[in-house]
Amino acid sequence: MLDQGAPPHNRRTTVPLSTSARLMRRKPVERLVAEGGQGEGGTLRRSLGLWQLTMISIGATLGTGIFVVLGEAVPKAGPAVTLSFAIAGLTALFSALSYAELAGTIPVSGSSYSYAYATMGELIAWICGWCLVLEYGVSVAAVAVGWGEYLNELLKGTIGVTIPAALSAPPGDGGIFNLPALVVVLLAMVFLLGGAKESARANTVMVCVKIAALVLFCAIGIQGFRSGNYEHFMPLGMAGVSAAGATLFFSYIGFDAASTAGEEAKNAQRDLPRAIMLSLVIVTALYVLVAAVAVGAKPWRRFNDSEAALAQIMREVTGQTFWGTLLAFCAVIAIASVVLTVLYGQTRILFAMSRDGLVPKVFARVHPKTGAPRANTVIVSLFCGVLDATSIGTLFAFALVNVAVVVLRRTRPAMHRTFRVPLSPVLPVLGFAFCVWMMGSLSAVTWVVFGVWMAVGLVFYFVYGYRRSRLATDDGLATDDGPATADSLATAEK
Repeated sequence: MLDQGAPPHNRRTTVPLSTSARLMRRKPVERLVAEGGQGEGGTLRRSLGLWQLTMISIGATLGTGIFVVLGEAVPKAGPAVTLSFAIAGLTALFSALSYAELAGTIPVSGSSYSYAYATMGELIAWICGWCLVLEYGVSVAAVAVGWGEYLNELLKGTIGVTIPAALSAPPGDGGIFNLPALVVVLLAMVFLLGGAKESARANTVMVCVKIAALVLFCAIGIQGFRSGNYEHFMPLGMAGVSAAGATLFFSYIGFDAASTAGEEAKNAQRDLPRAIMLSLVIVTALYVLVAAVAVGAKPWRRFNDSEAALAQIMREVTGQTFWGTLLAFCAVIAIASVVLTVLYGQTRILFAMSRDGLVPKVFARVHPKTGAPRANTVIVSLFCGVLDATSIGTLFAFALVNVAVVVLRRTRPAMHRTFRVPLSPVLPVLGFAFCVWMMGSLSAVTWVVFGVWMAVGLVFYFVYGYRRSRLATDDGLATDDGPATADSLATAEK
């Protein structure tokens, strides 16, 4: 009960915020950083340095577009698929600059979800987080399917048998159940349950194998290079180039995965920006080089959506099965690192959303012995093991990150930043525009799936997250000047 005799300036009120104000409530940067690593029953362990963070970023990026999606992208763009990789890389570069600035300023597990929460409010943050769930789940599922294709290539070249299509092809391609995809996801889950440091060690080994495999491919594939394969460089026009680029774009998810390690990095503000930029340069260069060699060694009309295109090229160029089998072996190991690191990123984003009260608390439970969110990891692994969809969520989330940089520059200009996007706001605006352009190149079916996914997410938010949000609880707290807000609570905490 209020003290009726108290001076007016000391009276406390509990007038609730309006619905629109609650949807736009922002979580202060200081609070996001202060809560870093804190989960239900334990805390995440800071054990990752610059080398491990860079390997996580490369591990989540390098391999997907080359080992798996190249066979799907070439028929869309022809020899100009090299240009598609370059455009996708340029789009990713603009967004990577924004990621680097925000990762150094807000080094937390939530990645673009947390950046949106600090700059654009809870509803936009939820939408971004929901897109990330789709983005990471789809990436894991797509790569896991490609892993099964290379596993069949390996089995075929070693023991002469393959897994039946009913158990190795996606349901949409005549399969009943994709057993290899589920197996590689479960193997990644086992590594993740051991903790971030142990997972990073395994990923580093796999990344080294992956880079060695791609260098080997270039050394052998260049022997079959035919300049005539580059005639009619852009047979399907710029529309084909942009469509292939949009298909390949989710291959650049890696630096987003690195940013999700913000609460497990030893020196996140210094190392995250460096890891993001270094990994993007390395990956883009290798993507363009390998694609150029692949198209030069095999006419583009013969790629026919093969998931194991590189192994087939090796076999055709050498006339021997050994080299193709060796590449398939390397790819089986290499692609597993993509599944491992992307699955890691998915669990950490849900960890951050759970800590904020927007998804059930089970996702924020940390095992005290390993410092890993075990229940979260198991649930996400099972979900990704049976998922197959699209990559539009990647572009949407990246677009929001570019907006977040501009907003935070305007609202918190004096905040310390270990990395700053050059020519801001020009480059963030270009990053946003490129993402929107590539989204427009995706099919109508993709947009329908995306719309349904977003509708389901909004229903979940208003039924669950809107009332259980930790900021919603804080809004009920009294302040001397009226209803509590996120920013007023941050000031009070100081």
